[in-house]
Amino acid sequence: MRGLLVLQSQRNQMTNTKTISMKPEIKYLHSPDIDDLEHYRPPVADEFSFLLQIVAGPQGQDGEESFDVIVCSPKSLGQTLGEDRILVGRHHLITNSYEYASLVSFISEQFEKCSGKDWNEVAIKLARIGQWEFEDYVPSAKQ
Repeated sequence: MRGLLVLQSQRNQMTNTKTISMKPEIKYLHSPDIDDLEHYRPPVADEFSFLLQIVAGPQGQDGEESFDVIVCSPKSLGQTLGEDRILVGRHHLITNSYEYASLVSFISEQFEKCSGKDWNEVAIKLARIGQWEFEDYVPSAKQ
């Protein structure tokens, strides 16, 4: 019984230890294809595709990096595919209709779920949503 109490005490100490965790913060959203994301209305409501840059950084800190994603409708995606093509769906957000508030809410929820021990760990997780500008970065060898 005494050994069980010691193990329980050790487990309590481990779970009570505060882990410092970094969270991401969306600094702003930008599209080189659309001037005003909030008021944009696609010419054809169920047919749209555009690049969205989610600019984010560590919560409450300076610094920002881009996570690029294609926002598109199923109809637009179908036209991109054609008859016999295959498309990898990475870094795409697919939605039936463009609604800015819904898009922001979805992205915010995904970011809220993300944390890590440092920015690199957080950014690697966010890269599951959008292509991180440093995703394939390899430092050059010093000469």
